[in-house]
Amino acid sequence: MSYGDAMGARVRSEERRAAIVRAALEVIAERGYRGASMAAVAERVGLTQQGLLHYFPTKDALLVAVLEERDRWDAMPARQWRMDLLAPLVEYNAMRPGIIQTFAALLGESVTGGHPARGYFTERYVQVRRSMTEVLRAEYGDRLPNGLTPERVAPLLVAVMDGLQYQWLLDPESVDMPGAFRDFLSLLGEE
Repeated sequence: MSYGDAMGARVRSEERRAAIVRAALEVIAERGYRGASMAAVAERVGLTQQGLLHYFPTKDALLVAVLEERDRWDAMPARQWRMDLLAPLVEYNAMRPGIIQTFAALLGESVTGGHPARGYFTERYVQVRRSMTEVLRAEYGDRLPNGLTPERVAPLLVAVMDGLQYQWLLDPESVDMPGAFRDFLSLLGEE
């Protein structure tokens, strides 16, 4: 096999993997992780289940790939986050309900014992709270105007962001996720 042929095969393989991950995102958003099957993902991308196993040998391996892909889409080094970027992030999330639905479904399921994404979400929240603490400290110093420390407010900030996502997913016509988040941010500065 020539170098060009090998490179072409590699590109096709990477494209197929990306298509499988996108299909898995869709299936998980529709059915949740426990309800999603490898057969459903394979069917969506036009593969046999055996063909899918060539790319992802287990359902857990596919889940990890889905979570990693989602992280790549949202990647920003923690030191680059600022308070003024949080409301635009919420607005951006409102434009991609499928991704938010998948994340919410996986997060909800991950609280059960033995779920393959439990460790991922546990570590993710440790890092997100740490990042939000740094963002709050950079904006307000060691105390917010309400007297609370950034360490005390960071979990509340994350809870509001995620809680609004769930409410918006359930009733997007009634919940203005970006507006409600901006309202919450205004509360942080009140005396």
